[in-house]
Amino acid sequence: MPRTIWSGAISFGLVTISIRLVSATENHSIQFHQYHLEDMGRVRVREVCDLEDREIPQSEIGKGYEYAKDQVVAISDAELQDLPLPTAKAIEIQAFVPLESIDPIRIAEGYYLVPDGQVAAKPYKLLRQALGRSSKVAIAKYAWSGRERLGLLRLREDAIVLRAMRWPDEVRDPAAVDPPHETVSEEEIEGALTLIDRMSREDLEGSEFTDTYTDALAKIIESKREDKPLPEVPEPDQPGKVLDLMAALNESVQQAKASRGEDADVHEMPKKKTAKKQPAKKTAAKKTTKKTAARRSRSA
Repeated sequence: MPRTIWSGAISFGLVTISIRLVSATENHSIQFHQYHLEDMGRVRVREVCDLEDREIPQSEIGKGYEYAKDQVVAISDAELQDLPLPTAKAIEIQAFVPLESIDPIRIAEGYYLVPDGQVAAKPYKLLRQALGRSSKVAIAKYAWSGRERLGLLRLREDAIVLRAMRWPDEVRDPAAVDPPHETVSEEEIEGALTLIDRMSREDLEGSEFTDTYTDALAKIIESKREDKPLPEVPEPDQPGKVLDLMAALNESVQQAKASRGEDADVHEMPKKKTAKKQPAKKTAAKKTTKKTAARRSRSA
């Protein structure tokens, strides 16, 4: 069982569920330390007081807020835990909404909510089954690490997951990045939809979704540890300039089909529309006129 990060209760109307918060994810990345390259001595960060110019032990270090120059208010961990907020020790559900109504950019890290004791097991199961049947997610407020937060409660198999959310004013306006204002044709949109169709799948299982960066890093570390040559670096494909967007989409679809072992005659790309050649009709009309004139002369 992962360690408990926070403990409190879920407030669901008049129902209270004692819970513990544990991380729903884990980090498998390779971690580095800093070393002095000349003698490989460990380089450490030391906590030094600016005024006394000496290293301070952890027991003498606390939090503070600088509200003016040279004026700091000390805030203890106990004071943060006893904030005058109803959400200080409770995850208070405010509303239930469809998951589709929430912009994914607002959703952050995830945690499992674990019922704390046998008494909490039944109301926990009640909320879990009610969420499942409603096809909605719960929006809640809670206080943690010195601030009040917004969260989303949803199901993941038999567990209730709390997903931290950003407040509306924490999400930048897309206009800040100046999105491009190019125009695309219907044929190009249809081509992109065909590519999306060829690249669609039902799950995220497979070799494409493994952490190849960490694997490659582990091989380098192993080679250096055993004083062996480093693995050869494959030449990356250089992205070229897209001169013909439709041709690039068509080639991408073919590559997607080939990678999945599919036949090339399925879901072909839309072909460019070509205008009918009017001169051909005029020529046919002229031939018909000549034939009619010939018949008339023979009749005469």
